[in-house]
Amino acid sequence: MAGDWQPDFEQLIDEHQSMVFSLALRMTGDYGLAEEIAQDVFLELNRHLRNIESPLHALLWLRRVTMSRSADALRRRRVRGIDQWVEIDETHGAQAEERSSPLADRVERLLATVPEPQRAALILRYQEDLTPEEIAATLGAPLATVKSHLQRGLKLLRAKAAIHLKEYVRGA
Repeated sequence: MAGDWQPDFEQLIDEHQSMVFSLALRMTGDYGLAEEIAQDVFLELNRHLRNIESPLHALLWLRRVTMSRSADALRRRRVRGIDQWVEIDETHGAQAEERSSPLADRVERLLATVPEPQRAALILRYQEDLTPEEIAATLGAPLATVKSHLQRGLKLLRAKAAIHLKEYVRGA
């Protein structure tokens, strides 16, 4: 291990559970599935705790594993023929201040229609504020691929917004 840092499992859960759940929820669009993914991610963290070298390593590890588990869950759903997207129950477990606006809900639904690789890149870029290089490391993808996913994902999201969110666009 690097230095004297000793990972504390409970502390890592407290610090990162909302980030892990949020990433899983945005990737899957399913509250229950996101809870399962988050639980699985932390169970796996517990099994690999001795390999975690620093707080930053823990954060990066959790992001990578969460995105991977979310992608796996979506693939399993597609193989089983289950509808990929379900409505997110806004009140389930949410505090009043956490509930989003109608516009945010509609943007979230549009994001859910973006292909998975592009959606993953957009979520990591704009929710987690990662650089393209950090996204590439998190997803284990080439930097050029990540940049392409970001560019195509934003272009697609803008086109969908122009059609579905006309009332929010000035001069429309």
